[in-house]
Amino acid sequence: MDKKTILIKPYSAYERQPTPPENADLTHVEKGSPLGEYLRRFWQPVALSAELGELPKAVRMFGEDLVLFRTKSGTPGLLEKHCSHRGTSLEFGICEDEGLRCCYHGWLFGVDGRILETPGDPPESRLRHSVCHGAYPVIEYRGLIFGYFGPAEHKPEFPLYDTYELSDDRLVPYCVTYPCNWLQVHENVMDPAHAVFLHTRISFTHFAEAWGELPEMDFVPTPTGMIYVTARRWKDKVWVRSNDIILPNLAQVGHIWEDGQTDKAFNRVAITRWTTPIDNHTCRIIGWRHFHPDMDPRGIADESRCGVESIDFFGQDGERGYEDRQRMPGDFDAQVSQRSIAIHELENLTRCDRGIAMLRQLIKRETRKVAQGEAPSLSPLRSNALTPTYCHDTVVSIPESGDDDKALVREIGRAITDIVVRGDYQEADDRARQIRQRIRELAARHGAETADAAEEAK
Repeated sequence: MDKKTILIKPYSAYERQPTPPENADLTHVEKGSPLGEYLRRFWQPVALSAELGELPKAVRMFGEDLVLFRTKSGTPGLLEKHCSHRGTSLEFGICEDEGLRCCYHGWLFGVDGRILETPGDPPESRLRHSVCHGAYPVIEYRGLIFGYFGPAEHKPEFPLYDTYELSDDRLVPYCVTYPCNWLQVHENVMDPAHAVFLHTRISFTHFAEAWGELPEMDFVPTPTGMIYVTARRWKDKVWVRSNDIILPNLAQVGHIWEDGQTDKAFNRVAITRWTTPIDNHTCRIIGWRHFHPDMDPRGIADESRCGVESIDFFGQDGERGYEDRQRMPGDFDAQVSQRSIAIHELENLTRCDRGIAMLRQLIKRETRKVAQGEAPSLSPLRSNALTPTYCHDTVVSIPESGDDDKALVREIGRAITDIVVRGDYQEADDRARQIRQRIRELAARHGAETADAAEEAK
């Protein structure tokens, strides 16, 4: 009996080896773990500003129990959960002008962890000058609250990307919690094949019929991380799409309901989102839905549905009934059901999974660098003082080529990607304008060539 016959032996569940362990280097995020230490070197969103009212909020990040609060003067703070005096949870504390006061004995903690008052002690007590409560730096930006969880000496500037400053754009905060490991949620953004099946062919069309056309796929490194590139033939158009991975755990996604029927050049993002590890078995997507004219020309988006544990498109949470989710599964069901931590050793990756493999390798590389004392990789590019990103939808009118249309579609995808990612204009103040101009010139040139070739063939 040859090896192939043994490998495909039916009814072999009993003979399976015990389930191997998860890939801890890519999934474990606790303090001291290689991946956890890498992720901590970046500003990470903790909560929506809308979640923080007059009361403190218990939160968890990287397996640590913390309390997020806002002083009465408006400053947010992030403290270790248990009071340094007797361990009472500060989620029951009182927000005051300068900090958070423990309910048990009245100790007052500043946003930086300094103990401002120990009212039960004699006036001459120096105790508060010898104890500092654990705290993390906090920044509030466009409706999100970010914390920095790494070594103080390596605290980076808060990064600003070009998609934060699009004209006529409203950034609407939202979050959704997933009861599974962060990586299997994050890497979904680099899996364009799932959009063909899960979002289109399996149950019903979640977005538009064009998504069901299996695209030509490529995966390209960028100064911020990587993108996927999908190029599809849809009628007399070629639709090229790229999603961003901005290392380590930020992703950007293009227009959700794109239908590939209207010409456009370098239309920007619909979603900017972080997949933040709560612990090894839980994560939270936190970010913004973008509402601007390019993102929703058909008027399908619903800003009122975006917020705490809510987003305005199908299948992103577990709130529907179980049988309904079985009949019409979404991203939430596909990702959470991979186990609370997906077992990579049991996977059988295919050509469609090149983006998953590439993303994992990038994260491993960066994790090793930080473990060896090096700084994590960051894009050095700036355009208008903002870091350029690469997520886009582009649709161009190019007639079908009778000879080898798949080759033409691949060629268009690669040429548009070169325009978006490369070129000496990447730091120009008018980068987006130059990219759009070059794409239109490319489309006009290819359209004319294809039309001429079709005419000659007659």
